[in-house]
Amino acid sequence: MSELLPGITRTVGLRVLTVIGALILGLSVLGFSSSLSVAAEAGSAMEAMKGTIDQALKVLEDESLKSPEKSRERLAILEDIIGKRFDFREMGKRTLGKHWQQFSEVDRDEFVRLFQRFLSKTYAGNVDGYSGEQVQYLKERRKGDYAEVQTAVTSEKSTTAIYYRLLKSANTWKVYD
Repeated sequence: MSELLPGITRTVGLRVLTVIGALILGLSVLGFSSSLSVAAEAGSAMEAMKGTIDQALKVLEDESLKSPEKSRERLAILEDIIGKRFDFREMGKRTLGKHWQQFSEVDRDEFVRLFQRFLSKTYAGNVDGYSGEQVQYLKERRKGDYAEVQTAVTSEKSTTAIYYRLLKSANTWKVYD
C-alpha cells in the first residue's frame, strides 16, 4: 500500500470479491448528498458514481426501511441500485479469465447469476453500518471508455481509499473492478 494523501492508504487493484463489498460498505457509511441520479449518464464516471451513491443513501436513510422487518426489502432496493451500476457479467468474465471461453452461454449466465447472489449475501450485513461518515471524491482518471474513480471514506477513526474501475458501454458507466 502507498500513501495517497497524509493518513490515507491506497488499496491497489480492488479485486472482484472486494469491490462489491467496498461499494456496499461505502454506501452504508457515507454521509454524502448529491442531486445527481443514475439516469444522468451523459457526464463523467465520477458523476455516475455520485448518482448511484446518492440513490443508495436515500434508501439507507429512509426511516420506513430501517426496521428489521424491512431489511430484505431494503436490501432488494439496494441490489437494484447497485445492479444498474455494476457489470456483473464483465466481473464474472474477468474472474474466470481464460476459463470463461470454456463455458457455454447458459453456464456463463448461471455463473454470473450465482456470482452476483454470492456477493450480495456476503456483504448484506454491511448495510446496517451507516453512521454519518463522509466521502470525498478525489480524482477521476479516464482513458477512452475506461475510467478510475478514486474516493475516500472518512470516519472518526480512519480514512479508507476506495477505487472504482468503470467501463463505458452504451453511454453508461459500469463498475467492473
